[in-house]
Amino acid sequence: MFKSKLQFWTFELLMIALFIYVCTKISFVFEPVAVFISTLFFPIFVSGFLYFLFQPIVSFLVNRKVPKGLAILTLYVVFIGLIAAIIGVVGPALSRQITDLVHNIPSYVEEARQFIDRLSHSRGFTWIVEQEYVSLDQLEDSILNYASTLPTNLKNSISSVFSVVTNITLIIVTVPFVLFYMLKDGQKLPKRILPFVPSSYRKEALRMMKETANTLATYIQGQVLVCLFVGITTFIGYLIIDLPYALILAIIGAITNIIPYVGPFIGAAPALIVGLLYSPTKPLFVLLVIVIVQQLDGNVISPLVIGKKLNTHPLTIIILLLVAGNIAGILGMILAIPTYAVTKTIVFNIVRVVRVRRS
Repeated sequence: MFKSKLQFWTFELLMIALFIYVCTKISFVFEPVAVFISTLFFPIFVSGFLYFLFQPIVSFLVNRKVPKGLAILTLYVVFIGLIAAIIGVVGPALSRQITDLVHNIPSYVEEARQFIDRLSHSRGFTWIVEQEYVSLDQLEDSILNYASTLPTNLKNSISSVFSVVTNITLIIVTVPFVLFYMLKDGQKLPKRILPFVPSSYRKEALRMMKETANTLATYIQGQVLVCLFVGITTFIGYLIIDLPYALILAIIGAITNIIPYVGPFIGAAPALIVGLLYSPTKPLFVLLVIVIVQQLDGNVISPLVIGKKLNTHPLTIIILLLVAGNIAGILGMILAIPTYAVTKTIVFNIVRVVRVRRS
């Protein structure tokens, strides 16, 4: 039918382009599927995260002759008790800091306004204006436009908050049930999948699924330990330098540390701003704390708990973060590295199997 490979691949590309074009014209057909997937994504995502985190504990209890159902329920009780204890200890201090921060926001805004006012009368700013890099008329128009759209933005923000609260409630209600059955029957999943794989490839498929699960478990368990280390040591460092809102800022630093390379900078920004509002030299001490913590993390903790199993080049990670962040924001940056690691594991296993079959 095709006289050359060029004709064949040209036809293939045209068919793919036609298929994509047709899909864009009937996108309404896929909307229920998109809603279904988006509804289930976060409960399953959170349950999967907790599954890889808790599975070693359940396996440990089962190996000690504890029935699996009882082991899972024991884990639930201990976990809920631990969360309640942490909230009881940390909650009051965190609540006080948040209340104090909200109370002081107007004064911070006034200080920022005065700083901007002083900056606008500085020589540097005047020189920039004279160079026509910034037009005062354009700057004034931008401020007025932002002020005119502020009520609409606030309304949208309130709607977003209600949506987030609803989603969080849904996750809290559904995750315990989904996680229970994952922990109870998760090890049966590979055996349920194998019948759909050709018999000659079942051994390789089982190995691929085990390596993929090990990769995810290594990454998730390691990141949780690393974030705990970063949060605790950063909090201690902020207390030593007497940085206000140390607990809030340390929690932000621990959470953002999940994002490789970029996360520490994101987590450091609020601490630097708060330090700058209190003292011109305070940001230097904040940077010192962050550098020490990141050096300990990068040279001691991360190699110890995660090791070289992911084996991903830093340039690859940066490119993945840029692309994923542009596509899906912060969530994309968080999921980029484990998704890449799992995909790489699957591809390497497929290539290995193909090479073995050809040899």
